[in-house]
Amino acid sequence: MLNFTVGPVHSTESVRAIGAQDVPYFRTPEFSEVMLENERLMKKFAKAADDARALFITGSGSASMEASVMNVFTKDDHLLVINGGSFGHRFVEICQIHDIPYTEIVPAFGKGVTSEDLAPFDGDSRYTGLLVNVDETSMGILYDLDLLSAFCQKNDLIFVVDAISSFLCDPIHMADAHIDVLLTGSQKALACPPGVSIMVLSKRAVDRIYAHEVKSLYFNLQSALDNGARGQTPFTPAVGILLQIHQRLLDIEKAGGVEAEIERVAHQAEDFRSKIKGLPFEVVSGSLPNAVTPLMPTTIKATDLFQILKDEYHIWVCPNGGEYAEKIFRVGHIGNLTPADNDTLIAAFNDLKKRGLI
Repeated sequence: MLNFTVGPVHSTESVRAIGAQDVPYFRTPEFSEVMLENERLMKKFAKAADDARALFITGSGSASMEASVMNVFTKDDHLLVINGGSFGHRFVEICQIHDIPYTEIVPAFGKGVTSEDLAPFDGDSRYTGLLVNVDETSMGILYDLDLLSAFCQKNDLIFVVDAISSFLCDPIHMADAHIDVLLTGSQKALACPPGVSIMVLSKRAVDRIYAHEVKSLYFNLQSALDNGARGQTPFTPAVGILLQIHQRLLDIEKAGGVEAEIERVAHQAEDFRSKIKGLPFEVVSGSLPNAVTPLMPTTIKATDLFQILKDEYHIWVCPNGGEYAEKIFRVGHIGNLTPADNDTLIAAFNDLKKRGLI
């Protein structure tokens, strides 16, 4: 199968080779060294401050989303949540579950957050934090990180950025943007199997974590920070995936670092977008990320198109859910893909057009 989803994605041969090995015992100095290097490289690629910390959580991106809200905020906070799709709504659900007051900011369909959207909350001292999925993957919208950063700095808000589909795809400078919590996942542009999510924390976020006791055993980030200082985790982690992440981070560094990887993903996206002209698809987003292109087919249901590509052409594109399941599908540009793979997908689209199916 040729995989154009946004996670899990195709892995490189070096990453797959580690997955074929037996999983080693991990309470060893050797594994601790690997984990400390993982933390160093994650901080480097996120462009975090020297006093930042990186944690590796065995769980999907949603696990780190919930852990960040649980540990960084309390019922005394009042959060602003950018809710522009299913992943923004997930932050809303987390706040509801943990009884943390919040207010939603809902951008217009297919649009990013504007200064007009933020204006009603500017200068309101009730608010203490802002949560955003900077690449709202369900709609293929990349929010204006500079705009949100300036707003958070002006209003002294704790800035939580879910960059699960944006890390290694779009430029992010954690220190310059004053991001307090940056989240990503192993199965996105890191191109490893799913099962590990990563949190990069500013010193301010770390201080807030230690300032209160969270009612959780597994998601107690104080314990994770204490253990992480020696290159370990409180509980048994996804050891094999962490070793694959290590290999992937080393490969990225050897290939030119985060800038080179972002350029590679951007080229893959630009190549695809240049080749879909003339096909019966409308691009949904007016603010496209590099990781994914959201498309609205004009002659076929998106669910039907997904099924035909999967069953007849052995190609996965990314379906959507909820109210947009039949209207929008997405084509990912992350993982071990090349422009030649784009040509294969475009050929399938053209064949479907020839057959009168789109």
